[in-house]
Amino acid sequence: MEPRGMKKWRPFATMPEQYIGLKEMINKQSEVAQPVLTEEQMEQINFTLIEALHTNKQVYLTYYKQGHYITETGFIQFVDSLGNLFIFIDDVFELKNKMKLSELIDVRLA
Repeated sequence: MEPRGMKKWRPFATMPEQYIGLKEMINKQSEVAQPVLTEEQMEQINFTLIEALHTNKQVYLTYYKQGHYITETGFIQFVDSLGNLFIFIDDVFELKNKMKLSELIDVRLA
């Protein structure tokens, strides 16, 4: 006869749908609205993006995605202000990310 080992007892885990619903409710409560940037803030972001593109400096990008603010570090590879998009290379995984300029909240040189 083999021992069964340690088994964790979870008395309220019989309904996994309940945990999914609770997780969604908690995520909804932590969501924030996308801020509206002034013309001056947008000009400053554009200036910083172009400077980082030409000098190949690392930047801290703060952007809005699905109700949350996300900050990443990376390098700007391409900026298209008419097409409202830019491409940056993530510092951690070195992946190319294409993003809309309208999602940006803040850009700072590292």
